[in-house]
Amino acid sequence: MDDFERELSEAMKRQPAPADLKRKVLERRRREHAQRRQSRVMWWQRLAASIVLAGVAGGAVYWRHTVEVHKGEEAKQQVFTALRIANRALEQMNVQLEQQNRKAE
Repeated sequence: MDDFERELSEAMKRQPAPADLKRKVLERRRREHAQRRQSRVMWWQRLAASIVLAGVAGGAVYWRHTVEVHKGEEAKQQVFTALRIANRALEQMNVQLEQQNRKAE
């Protein structure tokens, strides 16, 4: 047990810290802080890019919807124009038929 106690005693002896320990600790702390800061910046950049992308996609969907509504309105106007033309043609045909019926009487 003597060897074990001697080794333990040597291992437990107070030893001075290496001369560059403080520099290494501060450097590591600075590096980790910079990495965390960069990580936060990267997170915010990704969030901003996602928001911009969502805005662009939403704008594209809205624009397409607006175009479709406009096309629908144009088609509706064309149908109404066609119905007015057909109505006039039918009115003229009715007038001609009435005139022929009067002549036949």
